[in-house]
Amino acid sequence: MSNENNIAPINEDLNVVKDEVEEIKQKIRTIRGKQVILDSDIANLYEVETRNVNQAVKRNIERFPDEFCFQLNQQEYNSLKSHFVISKGGRRKIPYVFTEQGVAMLSAVLHSEKAIKVSINIINAFIEMRKFILNNQMLFDKISNIELKQIEYQKMTDDRFEKVFEYIGQRKEKEQKIFFDGQVYDAFSMMIDLIKKSENEIILIDNYVDIDTLNILSKKNEKVNIEIYTKKETKLNLKDINKFNIQYPKLEVKYTDKFHDRFLILDRKYIYHIGASLKDLGKKCFGITLIKYDAIIGDILSKLDC
Repeated sequence: MSNENNIAPINEDLNVVKDEVEEIKQKIRTIRGKQVILDSDIANLYEVETRNVNQAVKRNIERFPDEFCFQLNQQEYNSLKSHFVISKGGRRKIPYVFTEQGVAMLSAVLHSEKAIKVSINIINAFIEMRKFILNNQMLFDKISNIELKQIEYQKMTDDRFEKVFEYIGQRKEKEQKIFFDGQVYDAFSMMIDLIKKSENEIILIDNYVDIDTLNILSKKNEKVNIEIYTKKETKLNLKDINKFNIQYPKLEVKYTDKFHDRFLILDRKYIYHIGASLKDLGKKCFGITLIKYDAIIGDILSKLDC
């Protein structure tokens, strides 16, 4: 299986990755008891403009609660400028900062292949920073009790993130996977892997599709055709479909009321039962299961008249 996912290629020079993580660690600050990174630093790493990052947040504001992203107040901003973290004349608006969770969410809403790969390095930098502080607590006796409690709490999530990164890097096939409430990044990463697996055709059966569904499907390989079967009451309109086809041809949306559950069929070889609509990945507990019986694919396709 190819490494076209561009998330964490196995053969990537480990020294380069380590250097990138070390560089990112220098950009992480502790503000309001949280480890954060500036919007401008993220933009530089993603190789986009800062306004692109903040516009993506505004378009998806419901996905960025305060524990994911918040704007500095004037005092915090002045403090950063006084320590030359921010150029004194470099920007007019007070910046936003992102926590580790906010960085993970950004990779899901920014339409950039690079964003996913860079986000992994940023989150690894957060993890290494916390481990360093925990291993040297005697040297940081001035850190507030609140900050230390938060670091200890967040350390509990490190193993989960590292397992996700290992999965992304090694691209191991999973027959079944359960995602719990809030595992947005985990669910998104696995779904991207599945979408990238297709070489010719993707068939999605989902009664509830919208722009978020297309955002995930846009990660497909070039020249892979997509057919979506959904209800006529779908939130996708012809304008959305035409816009998608301009950049990621070819998408067709067809209508059916024969299905309750959601299925993803890849190249008419693999079929996955998905417990939640693609637009809701990670919002509630759900599962993804690979169905091994080839006859089921034919049965479902016959229901679609394919």
